[in-house]
Amino acid sequence: MTPGGDAVGTALEQAHRAQWPVLVATTVRVLRDLDAAEECVQDAFASALRTWRTDGVPANPAAWLTTATRNRATDRLRRLATERRALPALVGEVERLTRDGAPSSPPGEATDEGEDLLRLVLLCTHPALSPEARLALTLRAVCGVPTAQVARVMLTSEPTTAARLTRAKKKIATAGIPLRLPGPADRHERVAGALDVVHLVLTCAHESPGADDGLAARALLLARALVRLAPEETEARGLLALALLTGARDAARRSPDGSVVLLADQDRARWDRAAVAEGLALVRELMPHPAGRFTLQAAIAAEHTRAPDAAATDWPQVLRLYDALLAEWPTPVVALNRAVAVAEVDGPLAGLRAIEEVAADPALARYPWLPAARADLRRRSGDRSGAVADYRHALFLAADPADRAFLQGRLHELADGA
Repeated sequence: MTPGGDAVGTALEQAHRAQWPVLVATTVRVLRDLDAAEECVQDAFASALRTWRTDGVPANPAAWLTTATRNRATDRLRRLATERRALPALVGEVERLTRDGAPSSPPGEATDEGEDLLRLVLLCTHPALSPEARLALTLRAVCGVPTAQVARVMLTSEPTTAARLTRAKKKIATAGIPLRLPGPADRHERVAGALDVVHLVLTCAHESPGADDGLAARALLLARALVRLAPEETEARGLLALALLTGARDAARRSPDGSVVLLADQDRARWDRAAVAEGLALVRELMPHPAGRFTLQAAIAAEHTRAPDAAATDWPQVLRLYDALLAEWPTPVVALNRAVAVAEVDGPLAGLRAIEEVAADPALARYPWLPAARADLRRRSGDRSGAVADYRHALFLAADPADRAFLQGRLHELADGA
């Protein structure tokens, strides 16, 4: 043990990032109740806060939390068994849990961490739930993403997201949605839903590059599990390639002062070369196949990765890939990113015109990277006052400290006449 104090907060924060999804996934497998599983994990963290401040941080916080969560799950099953003595299976589960000390998988299913998380993702992405509810529930329940951050990524308000989460949990409980891996008949649909979720997790990680390193790693873990579950799904491999190529840049995403470092300004020597090599190999394997939205995004990431520096980027090819992506997946964020590629090919004024085509979309009303992108193009076209106004607007919208530090830096540069 080590003394408490600030170390407790740091240890709890790190444990929450790393252990929350694993604890929920293993506990829900035992209790078959998502709300109850979350309560057990939350209680374990609350107990850790009290105990660690008195006794110090344990040598192995993950093991401590696992035991605390398991004890709460066992107590819950005992209470249920007491209430329902007529259910021998439930009593048997209590006895097994007490004897073995750890939850087991359903018969015939693997027990590694990725499989547990995948099983929980597939529960939360069941077709009985609305697409929006699937995404919100998995981000919150599986990945431990705060509700406010889920709302930001999904471009909705926090109260709307909270209500959506409540309705989704109630639907799972009342509909009796099972916790199991899908069979061949419905595997494609279930995997497609899970891919959407993993992609949102990746987006969340990149929206807050310094807030939670474990989020990108978790998305990578799930992407690998989906490829194992359905190797015939080319989009699963496309998403894995995207997770590898974008995750490879994690170490270069932030400056020493904590602000965001844009792709063009990153030190490419800090990129994870093993992840880059694996991601590029996957993209090459996928080229003979029809490309969906994840493969196209991976191909765009591959173009950036292949360039030795930002100036060497093949922007005409990047723009062609964005054209294909926009046709496959016509979202305002894709259109905004395409506008940036247009600016690199045809100049900042052309990019500004492309941004104006999507700027009125209500989905982007609270998206800080819309005014930030416009500010950069106005700065490059000589419109300094317009750039300042847009950077201030972006700063008003930005919530992540790393984003705010970057935007404030750009405003200081303009004030200094850079």
